[in-house]
Amino acid sequence: MNFKHIHIGTLINKAVTESGIEISRICNFFKCTEKEIKEMYQQNSMDTELLLKWSKLLEYDFFRLFCQHLILYAPPSAIQKAEHSFNNKKSTLPQFRKNIYTKELIDFILELINTGVKTKLQIMEDYRIPKTTLYKWINKYKK
Repeated sequence: MNFKHIHIGTLINKAVTESGIEISRICNFFKCTEKEIKEMYQQNSMDTELLLKWSKLLEYDFFRLFCQHLILYAPPSAIQKAEHSFNNKKSTLPQFRKNIYTKELIDFILELINTGVKTKLQIMEDYRIPKTTLYKWINKYKK
């Protein structure tokens, strides 16, 4: 899975194919035509309300794909964290203490190391994964 470039329509189409849900049921669920459903499969991005409906229908968290993208390609920088705590600004938005790494993401990172595509140092620098976390994964999931 390429978390850098997410084409949500293609992924939804794959999930529909794998689930075997009839197109008539999908059309009924979304109250739209088959043509409109097929147009959704072509979309690179999608309204969150629509994506939430797809997630419920297919029982798959499509939002997690975007979370993985953020973890890999846009983690909060140490400078931002330090500035935030230094200024003691309280946000009304929910704050999350840790990144949540899925098994798929861990497998992706370990595959990069095992195939020699990236070194451990490159993984730590490119994806800002802490050294201790990376080495725990390597020890826990070594084949």
